[in-house]
Amino acid sequence: MADSNSAGGNNNNGGTNNAEVQIQIPGPSKAEDSAAKETPSGAKPFRWWMMVLVDVFFLIAGQTSATLLGRYYYTQGGSSKWIAAFVQTAGFPILFFALFFFPSKSPSSSVNSDTPMAKIAVVYIVLGLVIAADDMMYSSGLKYLPASTYSLICASQLAFNVVFSYVLNSQKVTPLIFNSVVLLTLSAALLGVSRESQGATGVSGGKYLLGFVLTLGASGTYSLMLSLMQLTFENVIKKHNFSAVLNMQIYTSLVATFASLIGLFASGDWKSLKNEMDGFRSGQFSYLMTLVWSAVSWQITSVGVLGLIFEVSALFSNVISTVALPVVPFFAVVVFHDRMNGVKIVAMMIAIWGFVSYLFQHHLDGKKAKKASGDSAQGGS
Repeated sequence: MADSNSAGGNNNNGGTNNAEVQIQIPGPSKAEDSAAKETPSGAKPFRWWMMVLVDVFFLIAGQTSATLLGRYYYTQGGSSKWIAAFVQTAGFPILFFALFFFPSKSPSSSVNSDTPMAKIAVVYIVLGLVIAADDMMYSSGLKYLPASTYSLICASQLAFNVVFSYVLNSQKVTPLIFNSVVLLTLSAALLGVSRESQGATGVSGGKYLLGFVLTLGASGTYSLMLSLMQLTFENVIKKHNFSAVLNMQIYTSLVATFASLIGLFASGDWKSLKNEMDGFRSGQFSYLMTLVWSAVSWQITSVGVLGLIFEVSALFSNVISTVALPVVPFFAVVVFHDRMNGVKIVAMMIAIWGFVSYLFQHHLDGKKAKKASGDSAQGGS
């Protein structure tokens, strides 16, 4: 998935306390309303914690490896941005295994029976094309930027998420969230004006700026896509179970994969793939394995994302995805010898500050929802 990459409201962990798990899509701040529908059940079972930890590991490991493999593809002589975009969704058939283990209980369990299939198909096609465009921007940005700089710029997706959630999903902007937006924006801006970073990949200043703009645009598009998916679940699909999320991931990835293939052939890039494979510095086998494991890594990421959506909430999944971004610069320094200069260190610290601010707001929302649930239960008795 793009991050796949590779993609709930302010009601966070409270939703998983029900006997039947309810998936929460990122954006709306309706803690008070949903709290009345939730029943506190005390401590969560050990199995739930284990599943969350496994999902977090999948997301962080998949996202980190996919980003590093994408950078490795370019450093070893790869040049096709369409291929780099293609592998971000091409591994979607792996998700059919997950769908096999989490089947729909009934034909209408993943899609509302009152919703025309044609309408669902149109939604999948539109979202798939948005994902394809997003993958293309991400792959282009990674081509012109060091892996460390690229990952830190991606931190801005959380700030974009706040903006789109406010506009499309009626999420309130608290002082802590506003603080997070300012800090993450400042973090990305510091990297954008860093001349020391601009020479890290040997590209010109103009291409570095293009990579910066494309990566920033991809982060914004990814956040917009999350809000659009929320609207889709609430107004079209109207079923928040794991198989519904898997179906959305599979079919939007199918559309995005075909769109990338069309772009590959329309651009003429396919003609140079044989020469690209022959000229790959670490060999043809390494070339194929880089693409294959990139595709697998993006799907591992998507499994982690979907698992956290199912077990906790989509908001929590997005937060973990963003919090995982500082892991990439560390490995980029070790693997690719990226320069971790003073500006990057400051940008990383500011980004982490922004993450903590956002997570603390998420924690406060959870406590507020739990307290409202407790008050409601007492009032009812």
